Amino acid sequence: MKGKVYLVGAGPGDPELLTLKAARLLRSADAVLHDDLVPGQILKMISPGAMVTNVGKRCGRRSIRQEEINFLMITLASANLKVVRLKGGDPLIFGRGGEEIEALRAAKIAYEIVPGITSALGAAASAEIPLTDRRASSAVVFLTAHLAGYKDETDWSLLATSGATLVLYMPGSNYRAIRRRLTFAGLSPDTPCAIVSRATTAEQQIHRTTIQELECTPRLPAPTLLIVGKVIRLGTRAAEILGSQLERMFDHVSEPKPRADATVAP
Repeated sequence: MKGKVYLVGAGPGDPELLTLKAARLLRSADAVLHDDLVPGQILKMISPGAMVTNVGKRCGRRSIRQEEINFLMITLASANLKVVRLKGGDPLIFGRGGEEIEALRAAKIAYEIVPGITSALGAAASAEIPLTDRRASSAVVFLTAHLAGYKDETDWSLLATSGATLVLYMPGSNYRAIRRRLTFAGLSPDTPCAIVSRATTAEQQIHRTTIQELECTPRLPAPTLLIVGKVIRLGTRAAEILGSQLERMFDHVSEPKPRADATVAP
């Protein structure tokens, strides 16, 4: 008799953005295989009796191979255990979810996908950046700087001329190379950018810049995302307009006009 594997999205970082279903599965799992960047507050939700293993892959240090993760999922589920494969963001967006699904299918292991809020949505919301706006962009494109050794055949020039907002996952720290690639693709050097570090958490940092100034970006702690497009400027302007409107409204409330029929004492 075999168990079941749940590919669960842990969301962008804030524990309150975890779905109810994901939280329930963590409390009832027999085993949890989690990514390295899943916050400790979310890991604390796991049942005390569960076997918990960090299977995260981090750049710059020796890490577990994807084949080993697949083997662990299959072995644990074959022992009739409820296994949660906990991934940051959403399991099907740059999380190798497709590779793990193929391995589970080949081994005839039952599985279920539990979506999570992907990091791009969490980062944009925290930074108050509308990823689409009818005045500037009607599309958004998710890209990644890491392709697990595969050749990147993405036509960046086609994406740049489309006017879509670009969200680059795992940009690393080589912003000079990213600047060159974006300008070579045809984007203007003064196109606004935003780098969001540890989105939705208490350690969140946001650095706004332009493509031209990307290489001067300070090194921010991982995970980070790079958002590129005119919507960044619109998001900042919208916040400024709203603040100005609220200020005028409160000034009006605090200084009421005298009534026209008011009687002045002699």
